Amino acid sequence: MIINRANLNMLFTGYKASFQNAFSGITPDFMPFTLEVPSVNSVEQYGWLGNSTAFREWIGDRVIQNLALHDYSIKNKPFENTVGVSRESIEDDSYGLFNPLMGQLGQDSANHPSTLIYELLAGGFAGKCYDGQFFFDTDHPVANKAGAEVSVSNFQGGSGTAWYLLDTSRVMKPVILQKRKNYNFVSMDKETDENVFMRKEFIYGVDARLNAGYGLWQLAYASKEALDATSFNAAYAAMQNMTGDRGKKLGIKPALLVVPPTLRAKALEIINAEQINGTTNINRNAVDVLVTPWL
Repeated sequence: MIINRANLNMLFTGYKASFQNAFSGITPDFMPFTLEVPSVNSVEQYGWLGNSTAFREWIGDRVIQNLALHDYSIKNKPFENTVGVSRESIEDDSYGLFNPLMGQLGQDSANHPSTLIYELLAGGFAGKCYDGQFFFDTDHPVANKAGAEVSVSNFQGGSGTAWYLLDTSRVMKPVILQKRKNYNFVSMDKETDENVFMRKEFIYGVDARLNAGYGLWQLAYASKEALDATSFNAAYAAMQNMTGDRGKKLGIKPALLVVPPTLRAKALEIINAEQINGTTNINRNAVDVLVTPWL
């Protein structure tokens, strides 16, 4: 290929198409439990997380519910992924060999939020959420009916491999994916660019600005106990019995069991099997199972 602006523009268009086709072909598995939020600042404040409201019979004037603000924010981070194509490869018409590489950039971009989301989920035993406690903790502060602060747990305990039970039915979700700038395919392919002039290398890459953070801990329950019917039933009941401030029923509906590949067999047995040890499986189809390689 003759190196000129028209041909380089055509090459960029082809590479970008390979990137976009691969990017569009990926459906992340975290979407059921993740709230995607557009961002317009470097840091977004989520002080309203944890606020609860409740309907009451309207007698007399309205009662204005003063909502407490929490100091919780998510800071966007920049990310990049870059590859180079030698000038000789373009001159020798070998540039087509790099189309799969550009497609891989697309797949990497589509999968990149998964690394953020699942790192956050797995780190929930030491990462803090809006109330200042670890996301998975035994002593989240909640006001009881009398207004006194009591501790509520969304962690079953144990020391084994972690598994997670999530409510995916709400507008709010357990995890927030905040996007300031979506994944953008760019190039440095001008003859006057330093990489071309000095190193005979045309550079193509992707950059984005985003981050992930914790949403509502009430919608997520974690356990490091052995995954069996007993521990699953206890986790399910704990979530459904959870109340908010002033004893308000939250109506939690566990809908998704998330496990790493090592717990795949146990999770599918507990949820999909008709019988376990010759006994009718009362948990059959109680929730969906997500076995993810990102944990």
